[in-house]
Amino acid sequence: MPLMATDFKLSCVLFDLDGTLVDTAPDLILCLNKALSSYGFATAAADAIKPFISFGAAAMINKSLNRSISEELKSDILETMLDLYQNNIAERTVFFEGMSDTLDSIEAQGLKWGVVTNKLERFTHPLMDALELTDRASCIISGDTTANPKPHIEPMLAACKQAAVRPQECVYIGDASHDITAGKNARMKTLAALYGYLKSGDTPAAWGADALIESPEQLAAWINSALCH
Repeated sequence: MPLMATDFKLSCVLFDLDGTLVDTAPDLILCLNKALSSYGFATAAADAIKPFISFGAAAMINKSLNRSISEELKSDILETMLDLYQNNIAERTVFFEGMSDTLDSIEAQGLKWGVVTNKLERFTHPLMDALELTDRASCIISGDTTANPKPHIEPMLAACKQAAVRPQECVYIGDASHDITAGKNARMKTLAALYGYLKSGDTPAAWGADALIESPEQLAAWINSALCH
């Protein structure tokens, strides 16, 4: 693990949501397959779809279809999937193993934490409520909270304003290249979550993150290292 810069003062840990803070894949893929089935399409294998969750429901649908269909039909499938998901937001979603303890540790050390996701507010807020995280988070920024989603700098700065911290005092952890780009553009430390929803061709080592994190426990160790400098 790289040595921490001695002038870095950690005040806030920011998380991507899907594939980083919580494992939403079971609910998302179940709703996707219910929507596909309702329109007469074959269901998709979870392992094939999971890497596309970070790119949104439309990307999941595109990956699932084995033939070209009209944009109108694709839009209908998307609307059905999202309605199903909104009504089943946290039936099977869980923390990644060790993440609950890591959040407890972050709070015990007096650090703030929050979420910056490209998930829309209509899903983010009910999910955070269902997981009893809303009151614990210092900031919750969704894909439509600001005019531009990640990798734009705008949601990152909005998170800092909401949490009342400086970007230079934050670390952002995510499982997609656009997460790392967004954090770096905001002058935050960045961590790539290797346990998340990575595609087979992804090369996280080339994203420019400050460290590669293989588990929530390793994230906790990175935070402890940062606080010791």
